[in-house]
Amino acid sequence: MNGRAGKGLVSGLRVTWQNLTRRSVTAHYPDVLPELPPRSRGVIALMEENCTVCMLCARECPSWCIYIDSHKETVPPATEGGRDRSHNMLDRFAIDFSLCMYCSICIEVCPFDALHWSPEFEYAEFDIRDLTHEKARLQEWMWTAPPPPALDPAASPPNEVAAAERAATRLRTAAAADEANKARGLGATEDGDV
Repeated sequence: MNGRAGKGLVSGLRVTWQNLTRRSVTAHYPDVLPELPPRSRGVIALMEENCTVCMLCARECPSWCIYIDSHKETVPPATEGGRDRSHNMLDRFAIDFSLCMYCSICIEVCPFDALHWSPEFEYAEFDIRDLTHEKARLQEWMWTAPPPPALDPAASPPNEVAAAERAATRLRTAAAADEANKARGLGATEDGDV
């Protein structure tokens, strides 16, 4: 019996010695930050300018961790004879990260790209109430959000880009025609003065 105990002790010491002589593969986290994959889910960032308060993110959230408050403002008509329009104005947008499941449903369902994933993962708090990030803090995370992936080079250009290019061409043509008309008009008055 004592022989078996001695063999176990010797094999245990052999494993310990092997691990002591090898180089450690431990990640030294606080000193060296890990390299995260490009699509890692850290914290949700808000681009307030894009938010139309459609409430889709809050309705689709399975954990009900998104809180949105808004009010309506009346905007005068853009043209004479038009009617007043009302727009929703965002008052509060908060996400409770103590409830968030990081499922990405809110980001996928947002039709206006107001929500983005930021790879930032160091946002631990001492108090659980501080894990509810309000609008201002969510906007700060936008600085760490990576740019969107490049478009497929073989894909056709978006319809919006083609429409904007046509409109810009029309405006340039109209401006050139106006300049030509002004130059002709200016030349005619000089000839008439002589």
